Amino acid sequence: MTTMMASAVGKVSTATAARTSLQSPNPSLPRAFPHVKFSQSLEGLKLPSLRQSKRSPRRDGAARMSVSLSTESSTSDTLFVDYKPSTAFLFPGQGAQALGMGKDAANIPAAADLFAKANEVLGYDLLDICINGPKEKLDSTVISQPAIYVASLAAVEALRAQEGGQAIIDSVDVTCGLSLGEYTALAFAGAFSFEDGLKLVKLRGEAMQAAADATPSAMCSIIGLDSDKVAALCEAANEEVSEADKVQIANFLCPGNYAVSGGVKGIEAVEAKAKSFKARMTVRLAVAGAFHTRFMSPAVSKLEAALAETEIRTPRIPVISNVDGQPHSDPSTIKQILAKQVTSPVLWENSVKTLLGRGLQNSYELGPGKVIAGILKRINKTAPIQNISV
Repeated sequence: MTTMMASAVGKVSTATAARTSLQSPNPSLPRAFPHVKFSQSLEGLKLPSLRQSKRSPRRDGAARMSVSLSTESSTSDTLFVDYKPSTAFLFPGQGAQALGMGKDAANIPAAADLFAKANEVLGYDLLDICINGPKEKLDSTVISQPAIYVASLAAVEALRAQEGGQAIIDSVDVTCGLSLGEYTALAFAGAFSFEDGLKLVKLRGEAMQAAADATPSAMCSIIGLDSDKVAALCEAANEEVSEADKVQIANFLCPGNYAVSGGVKGIEAVEAKAKSFKARMTVRLAVAGAFHTRFMSPAVSKLEAALAETEIRTPRIPVISNVDGQPHSDPSTIKQILAKQVTSPVLWENSVKTLLGRGLQNSYELGPGKVIAGILKRINKTAPIQNISV
């Protein structure tokens, strides 16, 4: 879903979208989402070497998804409060899928093994769908979410197989993922096993689809406005619809590109009023429903039940949450955050700005497409990033 928004913004000039200040390591939240606050303790704190003091010692095969899980558990949620990023792995979300993704996995034993394990968990041949489709099936919420999760972690194995790839993997000291990609990031960071993560992603896709089926809703991207103007647009639209159809910003993706979610009539009102607010265009998103809003509430209890039965450990490196833009180390807090994520706006723009403001130097996009790279360039066009996919 969020990746479709990035594709939409590619239809217009990126010059304006790239102009944004990154001077503050803790940018303020848009007024459309005032109830979330960044911890002020994140600013000004330094750690001599997060990688040396917090990461597990390197062992043979320790970085592989099947055996790299940290056994550390903590009741404190402040382990990463003073993180200082240098190299990040960034993972894409729903919408990054494309027919043919994973086609090189068969040539990389560790990547092929992940798809084989996925078949056992899912009960169908995921790689065949990724390569051969049909496209409508791959694009469905229940298929695309597991597909992107597996393909993204397979990309990690593709990087590992390259000369110097293991050194890059070892250098990563922070990770995050766009919506669905947060699960991929947590798996990479050892918070849960590949299989447990895939089970959660499978259930998440099914629960979100069921919630969308229960109540008609929609999403659209607003191109060419800042977040405050999009919030004002939503307020104007909400004055004309019932409470059930009200809309809100669901995804703070990058300057000039924000997604609005809500009832169908509310989205129609947004589309009708957008030009009067000087928006360049609106793009209706081909998604099941109003993701990251109250419309996904029926999915929360299902996720909570699944998370309660899942072993989650303290990540070995910081994983930045979509919900509040902070890294969490307490497993119980991580579970709460993941359950809350489906009904909470995605603070991707704020998260990326914070990483850059804290000194991030190198980034790698692991997974299908180059959407994350495009988003990063619209936030800071000089920020380096490389894409790895299978």
